[in-house]
Amino acid sequence: MVTYRSYQSGDEVEIVNLWNSCLPKDPITASRFRNLVLLDANFDPNGLLLAFDEAKLVGCMYGVRRLLPMIGTELEEESGWITFFFVDANYQRKGIGSELLNQVIQFFQAANRKQLLFASYAPNYILPGLDKNVYPEAFRFLQKYGFQTLYSPVAMDRSLIDFHKTDEIKQLKMEREAEGYTITTANNGDLYEVIQFATTIFNPDWGRAIREGILQVLPLERILIARHHGKLVGFCLYGGYEGIAERFGPFGVDPNQQGKGLGKLLLHECLFHMKAEGLHNAWFLWTGEKSTAGHLYVKTGFQITRKFHVMKKDI
Repeated sequence: MVTYRSYQSGDEVEIVNLWNSCLPKDPITASRFRNLVLLDANFDPNGLLLAFDEAKLVGCMYGVRRLLPMIGTELEEESGWITFFFVDANYQRKGIGSELLNQVIQFFQAANRKQLLFASYAPNYILPGLDKNVYPEAFRFLQKYGFQTLYSPVAMDRSLIDFHKTDEIKQLKMEREAEGYTITTANNGDLYEVIQFATTIFNPDWGRAIREGILQVLPLERILIARHHGKLVGFCLYGGYEGIAERFGPFGVDPNQQGKGLGKLLLHECLFHMKAEGLHNAWFLWTGEKSTAGHLYVKTGFQITRKFHVMKKDI
């Protein structure tokens, strides 16, 4: 007989083991699970629902809501997120996933949440959304229970083995420098400004990623700053998420400065630094396939490696 309860201390060992059995293409370590889930400021054990056959863990679904504002006092009080779920292959099609979803929805309804999303939660999402090519049954499961696709970000990768600065990039750099633009590595005096720039012009999660990355393992040499006559107009970095050096981003240029090739220059300069550091690849999880950035990445040699679907259900 399958029973259900929320997370208790010590369950993480079985959760990680079952995760790696059910999701072998997206495995996780005990330390990553600890950092991304248990140490998340928004973690509530009541949202981590588990299914057991006697003492054996056979299913898991995690729901999280914002308890700590990302910026200001914003708690996104109508939203809740599911960031992962899985059921033991020997226990699928027995209603376990359905009951876990039912209990997660009850958890959110008790907190007056109105919409449920998979899986665009920040800061500690595991994947941006559901990869239906890898997990077609999970995609059909969410559709069955009323989840609809909102948008579909893509992940991209680029080998750095053949990367080099072209003559075109060198010429563009000289032209922009003649107009008063500079691209330099960050120093302590840049940090407040770049964090505010990333937060207010782009996304609060970007500012958070820069701040927390520096506090943990991110060297300032991995942050590039673009200025025009001293005014900050763009930034680019790598190694800011979980200390993974080959993970590129975040990356942004002031919208008022677009059309000057600054994004292209920052991207090429960043890839040059990555290769100079001895890295062989650059990758990231989230961009719009048809966005301006997406087109720039493709022109720079990035290839789409995965496609995710951010999904929503009203509750």
